[in-house]
Amino acid sequence: MRNPAIAHQEKLVEVQQLKKYFPVKGGILRRQIGHVKAVDDVSFHIYKGETLGIVGESGSGKSTLGRVMLRLLEPTEGNVIFEGQNISTLTQRELRPVRRSMQIVFQDPFASLNSKMSVGELIEEPLIVQTNLSKRKRKEQAAALLEKVGLQADDRHKYPHEFSGGQRQRISIARALVLNPAFVICDEPVSALDVSIQAQVLNLMKDLQDDYRLTYLFISHDLSVVKHISDRVAVMYLGKIAEIAPKHALYTNPHHPYTKKLLSSIPTIHTNSDKNTVPKQPVMHQDIPNPANPPSGCVFRTRCPLAHDRCSIEQPTYTEIGPDHYVACHLYDKGGDTSHTS
Repeated sequence: MRNPAIAHQEKLVEVQQLKKYFPVKGGILRRQIGHVKAVDDVSFHIYKGETLGIVGESGSGKSTLGRVMLRLLEPTEGNVIFEGQNISTLTQRELRPVRRSMQIVFQDPFASLNSKMSVGELIEEPLIVQTNLSKRKRKEQAAALLEKVGLQADDRHKYPHEFSGGQRQRISIARALVLNPAFVICDEPVSALDVSIQAQVLNLMKDLQDDYRLTYLFISHDLSVVKHISDRVAVMYLGKIAEIAPKHALYTNPHHPYTKKLLSSIPTIHTNSDKNTVPKQPVMHQDIPNPANPPSGCVFRTRCPLAHDRCSIEQPTYTEIGPDHYVACHLYDKGGDTSHTS
């Protein structure tokens, strides 16, 4: 079942058949010879006040998806509906006021923060660009936000290199929140941090979500982190969504073979008495295929131990197998071979 806190709320973001293809050029004349299908026909929605987690292997298109949603990269096709408005068709001038409500926290805070600017200048910069606040008001807001994320107001006079990795990520979070956005994309925000610091930053983000009524898209390859912070989880593979479901349903009853394999890869400790009771998962063969030349039919078929003839011919469509639980697999759609689902 969906989280009761968001069960009756409206959609804040809706992604409709979104695609992002990067051109591949070759030859002496550098002519276009193909495309890298980084995001390929992706559709989903995010409810107001929830956290949707996106998980998948490196190269699955998670970060590209987040950037296309914010139009940091222009989409090849498809639409992104934010608060009822199609932002995919807006000009850059029309998009500018919308950007106040949509922000991003990047993976590497040291790379995303200008080392030549003080922390105060970094946090105040969005206010200079997007508002007409006085210099005094901007400084007050920057100081208040620094304290809100667990730093000191006087830290605004320091520079990013004077802080630890966890503190720099707190600064990045403060900078993302200074315009009071409704939607924040978190692109692997804790993957570069120590485990103990990860927990602190994740708990901070959850507290800030309650205080500021934020909606998150949380991108990560760490299934444990996603489980901790998300309400629903989408599993992405080679530019497509394989399965999307409420957190509890996905972690306790996964359906897509790729989801099952990902969950089985979470490290666990078993005693000798457990060895004979732990179910063995099928082995996932080969590396992730080249997105410039994805497999025909189901893109996961070349690594799936349950693939059958239909998988190489026909691309699976989404089948609802529970409340808000969708899976793209021929084992579950109409006419699919379900003899291997046990």
